[in-house]
Amino acid sequence: MPHGGKYVGLRSPGSSQELELNWYPKRSKFYTKYRRGDELDHLAFGVGNVDAALQKLIKKGVEVAVSPSKAKGVTEVYVKDPDGIWIELLNW
Repeated sequence: MPHGGKYVGLRSPGSSQELELNWYPKRSKFYTKYRRGDELDHLAFGVGNVDAALQKLIKKGVEVAVSPSKAKGVTEVYVKDPDGIWIELLNW
């Protein structure tokens, strides 16, 4: 990850669903101090067109947390749900 974080993807054999686990260094804008419990970092969804999906969400009043970026052919954007949980959209 460009900000120095690490991730690993977990997938059951024969499944198309992937669980991604992330770690962020303290200097990263994504870092939050760990709190014991069932805290959720964010959810991610693969979409066919990130820009089109984002425009639909903006029209519905969704707040953009991190503007769209592109790295290694993958476009991603982060928005916030009504509870403030980040939702990541990826074109994949």
